[in-house]
Amino acid sequence: MAPRRVKPSLYISVDIEADGPIPGPYSMLSLGASVAGVQDAEGFRAADPEERTFYRELKPISAEFVPEALAVSGLDRDRLGAEGAEPVQAMREFTDWVGEVRAGAQPVMCGYPASYDWTFLYWYLIRFTGSSPFGHSGCLDMKTLYATKAGLPLRAVVKGTMPRELLSRRRHTHHALDDAIEQAELFANLMAWPGPSRP
Repeated sequence: MAPRRVKPSLYISVDIEADGPIPGPYSMLSLGASVAGVQDAEGFRAADPEERTFYRELKPISAEFVPEALAVSGLDRDRLGAEGAEPVQAMREFTDWVGEVRAGAQPVMCGYPASYDWTFLYWYLIRFTGSSPFGHSGCLDMKTLYATKAGLPLRAVVKGTMPRELLSRRRHTHHALDDAIEQAELFANLMAWPGPSRP
């Protein structure tokens, strides 16, 4: 029996900054993405995370915001209201960018943790473009990946307790592109990591 052909996955590290806990009442203010690498039947190959990137700042979609959430990114809602991209334009440009970098592979969003960023990203894609280049489930959570490889309960996982060699040397700045690049390096390290050495 011939081996089943595996379609490659292109992993794209995504980070978003938002002004509240959920999309709709609150707004995604910036979106950063970095190609982390590709995986096929031969294995995973890391990419230079600075080589293929995407970044946009977006106009808010409502007047509501949570001051503590806004303070995390340091973004100025008034400035974004005047200078930010219209969400429909930003999400179309992002979809086009994913189409350019995917090169025949299936794009997979990866994040740390993916749940928050995916919630905003998927909602915005469907709301403003009607579709998602990742489908409805093409996301991978780095926190879950680490917990599985390390044999730990998910809620026990925090970056500060990970082996140092897994972490990027870049600072986590809460600038969406900086953090997408940092997390692309973490993802590549996790994919190459065999797990903790056992006595």
